Amino acid sequence: MAAANLVNLEAVSKGFGTRVLLDAVSLGVGRGDRVGVVGRNGDGKSTLLSVLARREEPDSGRITHMRDLRLGYLGQTDELDPDETVLHAVLGDVETYTWAADPRARSVMKHLLGEVDLEAKIGTLSGGERRRASLAKLLMTEVDLLVLDEPTNHLDIEAVNWLAQHVVDRAGALIVVTHDRWFLDEVCTNTWEVQGGNIASYEGGYAAYVLAKAERSRSAQVSEVKRQNLLKKELAWLRRGAPARTSKPKFRIDAANALIENEPEPRDKLALSKLATARLGKDVFDAEDVSLKFGDRVMLDHVTFRLGPADRIGLLGPNGAGKTTFLKVLTGLLPPDHGLVKQGKTVRVANLSQHLEEVDGSVTVLDHISAIKNTAALAGHGGEMTSSQLLERFGFTGDRLTTRISDLSGGERRRLQLLRILLDEPNVLILDEPTNDLDVETLTVLEDFLDSWPGVVVTVTHDRYFLERVSDMVYAIMGDGRVRHLPRGVDQYIEDLDAGVTRRTDPKPVETAEPVQLEAPVDAAAVRAAKKDLNRLERQIAKLTQSETKLHDQIATNASNYERLAELDAELRKLGDERAELETLWFEAAERAE
Repeated sequence: MAAANLVNLEAVSKGFGTRVLLDAVSLGVGRGDRVGVVGRNGDGKSTLLSVLARREEPDSGRITHMRDLRLGYLGQTDELDPDETVLHAVLGDVETYTWAADPRARSVMKHLLGEVDLEAKIGTLSGGERRRASLAKLLMTEVDLLVLDEPTNHLDIEAVNWLAQHVVDRAGALIVVTHDRWFLDEVCTNTWEVQGGNIASYEGGYAAYVLAKAERSRSAQVSEVKRQNLLKKELAWLRRGAPARTSKPKFRIDAANALIENEPEPRDKLALSKLATARLGKDVFDAEDVSLKFGDRVMLDHVTFRLGPADRIGLLGPNGAGKTTFLKVLTGLLPPDHGLVKQGKTVRVANLSQHLEEVDGSVTVLDHISAIKNTAALAGHGGEMTSSQLLERFGFTGDRLTTRISDLSGGERRRLQLLRILLDEPNVLILDEPTNDLDVETLTVLEDFLDSWPGVVVTVTHDRYFLERVSDMVYAIMGDGRVRHLPRGVDQYIEDLDAGVTRRTDPKPVETAEPVQLEAPVDAAAVRAAKKDLNRLERQIAKLTQSETKLHDQIATNASNYERLAELDAELRKLGDERAELETLWFEAAERAE
């Protein structure tokens, strides 16, 4: 049996100082296996990959590779020559016409390096561009086993979607460490959890892993009640969400239904709406006919947008399309050239940015947080929470409370940054790439916290799973000055990009040997008819928007009348369904009008 594997680990141990990361681990990787590796930051995921790939020697035990094994390895740091051009670093001496004639090579270059100057020196690239160049170089090679450590870092949603399909279509096996749970579920046939020096193996992707872990916790009757509850809550969301999440192999629907039988929806939207209205009133942000230009570039083109007291939205768009600009205009940090932006009187905005703030590294975690504020009034979390309760909620317990900030991992510093923001008691949270540096367990805790946090949440992220988990509505800014509502969320966004609303272009020069396909002649009458349909549909959508605005106002007015709230909520859902149907027709007409 062992001989059939590409790689085998037998009683492998590895530690650093007094800490044991791998404790007599035995496992194997077979042909065709696609294994996702999960676990807390610092528990040894990267060490496992490095030892398995023979990049590091184990302290004890044996690692065997199949004879003539071709292994491709992507670590967290690149090994590219800073003096080489991007093109030469990725492709070596291969002539342009050679790779340009290979559909897979063209696809790799387009989706990973489509916006990078191929003649630029590696040393002049940003960290994200170097990372994508390293990944592209690896994917150009034929290997039996791909070992990838955080390959989705610095990739947007479109590129992550492409990478998932690419690795599934490749021949060979895969081992991947990533906190991108959508990617894990889309790609992996097995899941390894690294914890306490041991590795637990689960069949299936992320959804199947959550189910199996919840079952193991129940059958073992463990005392970690909080963790069990989080697992059941996440399982309930997976089961009740998009059918694709639980249609993967190894996800047993009957078993999942039995476990979540008495589990409520993750968010009580009516209760949150009441609390949010009490904290914020009915007005948060209203943008009316807003336009903004930077030079000749139109960033916002007559945009009208309303953000209500309990809204949770996800914001998508290509890099540089104007997401940050839009949020700055909405929150009053940037005045528009035209139009009006109104902000509610009680609005308190907090922004979790991508960049970690500089703080005194010599101070301990507990002293740092206690010096800011001892308690915070967080409605929806039992009223007032002490700083130590908040710290415990976000995983700072035991000796981590007295750890100096300079000794924290990147993920722990990220958690601390969020806690500092929450202590200021905001009622509007803007999360800019909040999942950076956070492991899966911490992400689950953050999602649980946001479920009962009564305020507005705006999320900008390339983490598809997180965005779908914390957002009720998804909008996109595509670089044409418009803010589009996407009723079908990320799937619709990717379809729009594939349909041509995209900034990606094939890298140049490409001396393709393929014949040029001439476009079919345009039917002018059909285009005119489509444009008429567009105008009619836009008027209908505008009327629906007005009706939705009135309903939101009525919900705010009747916040304590639960019967009326239920009626209004039903009306709002009906309007939402009508809007979704109209917008689908709009997109179909828009395609015909092009």
